[in-house]
Amino acid sequence: MTELSERAETGWADLLAEGRLPRFALICLGIWLNAADTLVTATIMPSVGAELGGYAYFSWAVAGFLVGAILAGASAGRLSEIFGLRLATTIAGLVLTGGCVLSAAAPDIGSFLVGRLLQGIGCGWIAGFAMVAIAVLFPGRHLARVFAAISGVWGIATVLGPLVGGLFAETGGWRWVFWLFALQALIFGAAAPFLLKGTKKSETSTGVPWLQLLTLGLGVSAISLADTIAQPSITIGLVVAGLAILALVLWLDGRTGVRLLPHRAGDMRTICGSGYAAIFALTASSMGLTVYGPAILQTLRGLSPLAAGYIVGVQALSWTLAAFVVAGVADGGEQRWIRRGATGILAGVALLALLLQSAPLGFVIASAATVGAGFGFSSSLMNRRILGALADEDRAIGASAFIAVRQSGGAVGAAIAGATANLVGFGSGLTVASAEATAVWVFVTALPMAFAGFLAAWRLSGSAVRA
Repeated sequence: MTELSERAETGWADLLAEGRLPRFALICLGIWLNAADTLVTATIMPSVGAELGGYAYFSWAVAGFLVGAILAGASAGRLSEIFGLRLATTIAGLVLTGGCVLSAAAPDIGSFLVGRLLQGIGCGWIAGFAMVAIAVLFPGRHLARVFAAISGVWGIATVLGPLVGGLFAETGGWRWVFWLFALQALIFGAAAPFLLKGTKKSETSTGVPWLQLLTLGLGVSAISLADTIAQPSITIGLVVAGLAILALVLWLDGRTGVRLLPHRAGDMRTICGSGYAAIFALTASSMGLTVYGPAILQTLRGLSPLAAGYIVGVQALSWTLAAFVVAGVADGGEQRWIRRGATGILAGVALLALLLQSAPLGFVIASAATVGAGFGFSSSLMNRRILGALADEDRAIGASAFIAVRQSGGAVGAAIAGATANLVGFGSGLTVASAEATAVWVFVTALPMAFAGFLAAWRLSGSAVRA
């Protein structure tokens, strides 16, 4: 086979051929719903609090969504086997529709929070089922391009989310945000049965891993609760407890008949185990900029909320651009790019610890771009390498686990950053002094996670690692 024909078989035209375009579009819509719902809602929350009297519950809206999303994403693989991908995806669209309608029509903050929980469940299922669809409907030669396209959707959401949310907030029409997402979710759910034809229920499904899901829920709840409490000692205790419970999930999963994760997902000597560990730790290390970057930039640099948000959004934009750079990398070259990406993330976190406080703004932007490019170079190729090592019976649960592992890492990273920020005075009030301290220490405390993810990524990409 010539080099030209090989490129044609792995190019964008072949990716969208043979009826894959509509399915590809459905997957992108699902990822958009997951990404944009989160970003837009964060922008309109001050308006929600003003109307519903819920300023004290900002963090609960985030925590409820996150717990629902992680549990749903973790269960998506097994549910797709039990109900079939078509029915499961349709149900996910309807759950998200219901959650959006409830938040849009909420007469009080309690109803709004229930709506956010349902949105988290719906978004987690939709994203998880999208990962399953990628694993079972697209040939291995196209996986890097599909994951790059998903990164592109996230990048677009990062740019448009704050803008759309800000426009609705300024006009006092925050409820219309949720009506708009309800309509999109309804279209998604209605299209799923037609666009996912040909997928079938698994004939070997053994049920739902309730014990692991319950344990995971306890761990994620502890971590999410940590992010709502101002006392650093309690926050640190909850984070440690949450991490211990997440480790217990791995232990239980290797000893029960119905697994939540693929075989040996907790074994760092395998591609699967080292890959999930790298995704978890590297995601956790990147949360400081996402959570505290806007406030720090506004306080220390005098930027507007929108300008600060878009500077932080450089991380997502560079992720997207870098993902497209490596979309056509052959299997033999993925190890090098995974290592380059992990190195970039570690270097970017270290640079932010040194530069965010007082360096010229251009250096800060470059540091954020370094972190994002690191994810872009490595993330899609990590996913492809993990999927390539999984047995057929593990592909559904292995693919859906990408969402749960990444979001769990994000929750842990946000909680660690929150505990650090409170320790250095951020929780007592946003001042120049507290912003300066936070600008350094949230990244210093993220470095151990970044280094752990770096080591796991190098192990994942090594020749001695076992499938």
